Amino acid sequence: MPRPVPRTEVLLNLFGAPHQSDLVTSALRLASALLARGARVQIWTCGDATRLTGAALGDTKPRDYTDLGREHPSTARVVRELIEDHPDRLYWYVCRFCAEERGAADQIPQVRTRAPFVFAEHVNAADKSLLMGVC
Repeated sequence: MPRPVPRTEVLLNLFGAPHQSDLVTSALRLASALLARGARVQIWTCGDATRLTGAALGDTKPRDYTDLGREHPSTARVVRELIEDHPDRLYWYVCRFCAEERGAADQIPQVRTRAPFVFAEHVNAADKSLLMGVC
């Protein structure tokens, strides 16, 4: 039986291509600021944003050949650590249909995949909902 959607103050909906703009950075900064203020936050990714937490990303981005000594975390690692830091206040969901369509069905264990027809339950469980990006 599926888990009920927890009540949250904010639902951030990430749609579309995440690396085409500052979408990911803005969403993660907003989520971090809300969490720092004690808010409960859920994030729903759809479209290409479902790739942000793909297990295949690993912990680090590919090395920058101009700065080989520096390591940069992958988005999957950033999200995993954010969830681990706020396990009872941050919930990350991935649209199952979008992820499967993009070959990103294998997600990090900290996120939950959900069918798109339950999206309304997530909206109803949040006091406020913010759409970021375009499909």
